[in-house]
Amino acid sequence: MAKRWYVIHTYSGYENKVKDDLEHRIASYNLEDQVVDIKIPTETVTELKEGGKREVKEAKVFPGYVLVRMQVDDNSWAVVRNTPGVTGFAGINGKPTPLTRDEYNKIMRRTEPTHAKSTHPKTAVNFDIGQPVRVTSGPLEAFDGIISEINPESGKLKVMLTIFGRETPVELGVDQVVSLV
Repeated sequence: MAKRWYVIHTYSGYENKVKDDLEHRIASYNLEDQVVDIKIPTETVTELKEGGKREVKEAKVFPGYVLVRMQVDDNSWAVVRNTPGVTGFAGINGKPTPLTRDEYNKIMRRTEPTHAKSTHPKTAVNFDIGQPVRVTSGPLEAFDGIISEINPESGKLKVMLTIFGRETPVELGVDQVVSLV
């Protein structure tokens, strides 16, 4: 039988522990030839904090899931399924369903820098649409407004400011505003 990629459900936040435990269980049950690879898909994300501070970190693409490349039989299925923190396989009617080559490639394109569409890491912005903010720099400094759009890739916000009694949309960098909440 061929080895295919399967998705296992885990408790969210336990992905790394499940991977470590699974590697130990595979070795102790001598299943290295049946369970050959374990991946936790991650991507680099730049978080923009208030005041323009940037924090680069690795974020899980699918929290609560781990990919396992294996040959499924009763023994390998039981070892993986009974690993602490594993809640089951993704599949239909309780039966593990392998990922298609396209599904696997889509997931890995998001996680591997050599396949990334752009060299810019994803940006996470700690603002929400409808949130009141104050402009802290530039010609509109000290104006208050409401966020109407967020573009995390560019780190820009569209803020509705009241200028001369009229609401005006203004594009600002996340480093140019602070939350009023």
